[in-house]
Amino acid sequence: MAIVGHGIDVVDVARFDASLTRTPELRERLFAPSERDFPVDSLAARFAAKEALVKALGGDDEMSWVDIEIPRGDGRPVFRLSGAIAARVERLGLVLHLSLSHDAGMAVASVIAEER
Repeated sequence: MAIVGHGIDVVDVARFDASLTRTPELRERLFAPSERDFPVDSLAARFAAKEALVKALGGDDEMSWVDIEIPRGDGRPVFRLSGAIAARVERLGLVLHLSLSHDAGMAVASVIAEER
């Protein structure tokens, strides 16, 4: 397998929280229903993951943020994709590797896209 893309994103949790407070509809626009009740630091990490995925894929004009879901898990974080972004990842034959972290007011995510 070969790495075909890598994306990383960092989010300031307090600034992200202020954006969600100022514009409440952002929560519905950015997060799948299963993600919306997470604490703000987890939401910031998930938003960073969505941004990192788009970067790893080299951009995606057709995607919807809610089509990229990072469900609560008991192990390593994984994507649950649907819609246009799922079709693109499948068409390209990619395996995605995701890492999330949040600490000291910052959230970070890294995504590696690998050929199957």
